[in-house]
Amino acid sequence: MQKERHAPDYVLFITTIALLTIGLIMVYSASEAWASYRFDDAFFFAKRQLFFAGVGVVVMIFIMNVDYWTWRTWSKLILIICFILLVIVLIPGVGLVRGGARSWLGVGAFSIQPSEFMKMAMIAFLAKYLSENQKRIVSFKKGLIPSLSLVMLAFGMIMLQPDLGTGAVMVGTCVAMIFVAGAKISHFVGLAMVGVAGFVGLIASAPYRIKRITSFLDPWSDPLGSGFQIIQSLYAIGPGGLMGMGLGESRQKYFYLPEPQTDFIFAILAEELGFIGGLFVIILFGIMLWRGIKIALGAPDLFGSFLAVGIIGMIAIQVMINIGVVTGLMPVTGITLPFLSYGGSSLTLMLVAVGVLLNISRHARM
Repeated sequence: MQKERHAPDYVLFITTIALLTIGLIMVYSASEAWASYRFDDAFFFAKRQLFFAGVGVVVMIFIMNVDYWTWRTWSKLILIICFILLVIVLIPGVGLVRGGARSWLGVGAFSIQPSEFMKMAMIAFLAKYLSENQKRIVSFKKGLIPSLSLVMLAFGMIMLQPDLGTGAVMVGTCVAMIFVAGAKISHFVGLAMVGVAGFVGLIASAPYRIKRITSFLDPWSDPLGSGFQIIQSLYAIGPGGLMGMGLGESRQKYFYLPEPQTDFIFAILAEELGFIGGLFVIILFGIMLWRGIKIALGAPDLFGSFLAVGIIGMIAIQVMINIGVVTGLMPVTGITLPFLSYGGSSLTLMLVAVGVLLNISRHARM
């Protein structure tokens, strides 16, 4: 299929680089105390994040120049590989356990998280399926159930690790894609009731998840246990005020807020750069969402549109959950903030996803 090709969306490209730059600065600022104490190197996490950022940007630029239809061609194989990795990671002695979840494959400190890459694999495969079966999606049996079955299988395997946060982002993204494809709202209402019941069951099956819910409702009921993170996060955000305490001047990063360079990096950013700094980051994500929607609307075919919707939906959902958790509006889930939080797998995936989005923009009617 021949498609007109032009320059990529430079607004999206510059916004991504801006978020990435802020992320590198904040990873160093948030982690210097912990890195100095644990590794005797204040730049330990920053150097690793810079490495993954460098590799990720190179990969993003490469993928930006690869026709996005390549993902359609290889989506089934990529999905199968990701399913195999999800099986391998569950094998005792092979999968690495961190934070109570067997979610990692690798050697030593360098490792990958297969569940992160499953999100992109599922988006690509579902975009292909929806573009080929859009007329059938209005049917509950012939369209909706087949598309959701594979998603729920992947979700179930991710929950065996367990990793509710990553699984929830994947499911939310896929549901958004199916909704945009034209699925009936009445079907979603019925499935939503089943989903809520299942979600309650997942929470009830694990005591630590129940504690997260109770600590969300009243973190002071267990201030040294399940409520500790959110309390320390709010202690960081509050003193930041309008302008912040100044870059590098956070107090909560000095062993009050656990692992501040990962899931709660937005709290340190708000403490150091204040409301203005936090708002600026949110505006950048808003610009990214705007450009993603424009690309999805202007894509030359259904596959490109659904692929763009999936990518921007994944980023938006992850941002909303992370900031919601950090500000105490949602229970703790362990979701990273795209482009800002420390983590090689998450950062690489996001840059790959933006690379695909940039390639779609090269063919879109903007």
